[in-house]
Amino acid sequence: MRITSVEMRDFRTYARAEARLGEGLTVVHGPNGAGKSNLLEAIYYGCTARSPRTRNERELVRFGAQAARVVVRLAEEGRPHELTVGFGVVADSTQPVKRATADGAPVERMLDVESRPLVSVFLPDRLELVKGPPATRRGHLDQLVAAIWPLRAATRREYSRVLAQRNALLARIRSGQASSESLRAWDRELATTALALRAQRAEAVALVAAPFAARAAQLGCSGEVELRYRPRTRAEDEQEFCDELQARLGTDLERGYTGHGPHRDELQILRDGRELRVYGSQGEQRLALLALLLAEREVLARERGHTPVMLLDDVMSELDPERRELLASDLAAGGQSVIATTDLAHVPGAGAASVARLRISPGAILQEAIAA
Repeated sequence: MRITSVEMRDFRTYARAEARLGEGLTVVHGPNGAGKSNLLEAIYYGCTARSPRTRNERELVRFGAQAARVVVRLAEEGRPHELTVGFGVVADSTQPVKRATADGAPVERMLDVESRPLVSVFLPDRLELVKGPPATRRGHLDQLVAAIWPLRAATRREYSRVLAQRNALLARIRSGQASSESLRAWDRELATTALALRAQRAEAVALVAAPFAARAAQLGCSGEVELRYRPRTRAEDEQEFCDELQARLGTDLERGYTGHGPHRDELQILRDGRELRVYGSQGEQRLALLALLLAEREVLARERGHTPVMLLDDVMSELDPERRELLASDLAAGGQSVIATTDLAHVPGAGAASVARLRISPGAILQEAIAA
């Protein structure tokens, strides 16, 4: 599965534009502010129906326009596919509407579409994954679990459903409308999904940890860099988890929500045993983020048999010439990648016949080279 082209209409700074991608590496170059990041964002948005840069999708609509639309065209063993995502105000409505289709058929979740490539993105905005709050890393870890084992995504959704029910019951107990005895059934159900979710997260981290450490060393991260999953619960079985919940019942009732469980877990990124989000420089944090995404790409290629499309924005500026060569060689070894840069000289092999090149000027895309 590969992306052949992306078409944008009223998306960010693009009124109407189309870009064709190479089968392997595509280099997008142009000055700062020209729209390189917007193109990468559009590719990601068209494949996932989510933006990697903002939760406010109104920001995606070009200033003065009513709606934005992205069409991603794909090829799988000679068979064409098309993914479309639109967002904005439609006729006879004042509220924005979001619509996604796969091969013309409406879909509720783009992530459930089989004819969809896996996509991994490195953007300056994503540094929050390393230095931001634990919830950001938990969400990323759950996305990784779903990418490796699509059917397991249901576990996280079921845990969220049961947690919401328990929290609603805590509120009724606080107001005297229910008895604390009624919690036991929900505690048991929460325990079942919590332990399943913990096991799935731990398995995913175990797969990625060694490749992550190796990639970090290759990219020049100093010291021993480690990925570690730290679950909130130490329960060995459902009864022990229920006992933990009961021991914290007074605090839960006082706060009005459940304070114990996988929704409080942490994915730690460490260097020499210290958290990189606190003790690392921004340059080190960027290298760690890149190492993590490359490690996940390696695992997904092995476990799923499909190498994710890599979208890399301003990644070469943090690397010395030797490591730029290593990264370019790694990306060229397989899969499809798009690298955005202000300077073509920063991307080794950018002038090769096997590399597609796009030059970006404000609101416009020029196809300089199509990979042979």
